[in-house]
Amino acid sequence: APATVIAGPGAGPGLHEGVREGCERLLQLLLLHLQKLVHGRSSPSLAESPPRPVPFLEALRPHVRELCLDTLRMERKRCLWQHQLLSLLSVHSAPHGAAEVLFFLLALARTPEELSLAPQLHAGLRAVLPDPLPAAVTAAVAQIHAGRLPQAQLAQLLHNLALLL
Repeated sequence: APATVIAGPGAGPGLHEGVREGCERLLQLLLLHLQKLVHGRSSPSLAESPPRPVPFLEALRPHVRELCLDTLRMERKRCLWQHQLLSLLSVHSAPHGAAEVLFFLLALARTPEELSLAPQLHAGLRAVLPDPLPAAVTAAVAQIHAGRLPQAQLAQLLHNLALLL
């Protein structure tokens, strides 16, 4: 829910502060547990060992575009949690998942601040995966050739790529 729902006008500070702190703690624990599941593979290299099924992440895979859009809203702590979730989802569903997330961040970002999330994610992914950027560019080109990008989104993608170069 948007931050205004959690701490909207007239909200009692004591109750809502406790609820907010409890929710923050639950999210942190969930992300920590997901991190252990994603990075706790038998092989030292993530590329060499198949991912363990993580039903929560598997259920999120069809919603990558919506997760990226929501992350790009840049709502304080929520953005940090979503960025971490996108990173875990990228690693879990690599190599295609990482390319898909990077593609959506590049295609949907409308401001330099939003666009900065893509290189941040890329840097984190490069530490544990082979470079996902070529696959993201390949995915972008495939989307363009298939005519799946609306004109405005295509223009935004090309603008964002030019800014990053």
